[in-house]
Amino acid sequence: MSYKTILTIVTDPEAAESQLDAAVAVARRRDAHLDVLCMGIDRTQTGYYYAGATAFVQQETMDRAQDDARKANEAVRARLDAEDIRWGADTVVSQIGAMSTVVGLRARFADLVLMGRPYGEGRGPELEAAIEAALFEGQVPVAIVPDGYDGDIPAKRVVIAWNQSHEAMRAVRAAMPVLKSADLVDITVIDPPAHGPERSDPGGQLSQMLARHGVNAEVTVLSKTMPRVSDVLNRHILDSNADAMVMGAYGHSRFREAILGGATRHMLEMADVPVIMAH
Repeated sequence: MSYKTILTIVTDPEAAESQLDAAVAVARRRDAHLDVLCMGIDRTQTGYYYAGATAFVQQETMDRAQDDARKANEAVRARLDAEDIRWGADTVVSQIGAMSTVVGLRARFADLVLMGRPYGEGRGPELEAAIEAALFEGQVPVAIVPDGYDGDIPAKRVVIAWNQSHEAMRAVRAAMPVLKSADLVDITVIDPPAHGPERSDPGGQLSQMLARHGVNAEVTVLSKTMPRVSDVLNRHILDSNADAMVMGAYGHSRFREAILGGATRHMLEMADVPVIMAH
């Protein structure tokens, strides 16, 4: 398997500059087609307006969303016209509550969705909603690139955050094109359970599976010496000079992740390398 269709979603072309650069680099290296979905978001909350104002407000916000989508499409086409890759750009307007359906229908036909970091100054909730829609409704792996990142997803040293979960296993399978081209894949296990199925050989079966695919893999077992798992992972990425990470996304329900934070959100907030996720 290889990535032949790359999808990226743009709501703000200025904030998505690095995201587009990385998407172009990934598509070029893999001789893939890049699809860009330029979205205008209608954030109407009809329950908060006085009687008689709803129709007017809805029309105004819809007009604004259509204008945002048009401007994003123009900026994307101006950016990609000079590139030597195959690409296409479409526009769509959606209420934020309906994004899961709109994005999910597009994402399900992509091999990989590439997005910028959804958290930080100037980022709206639509970016997180788009990523979750690709993961849950689209059932497609998502690569998140950090701010300022404009290169291909690297293939030198990749860390796998391995916790034996279904989500982690799906992420490994989805990231196989990246893992097979890596110089070294580091299967990282943090505080393996004393009575789990891998208690005698943490990460061993995964290492064997990857080796049969021609992947050069090793296992690293770490103690949780910091308050959050994401802190330990980020320190290990820095210490080992890794340049990408593979992890399962949203091991708990999304509601619980929103309340407690969760490793997924913390990694997306903190990681300085591309993160490939699947659910």
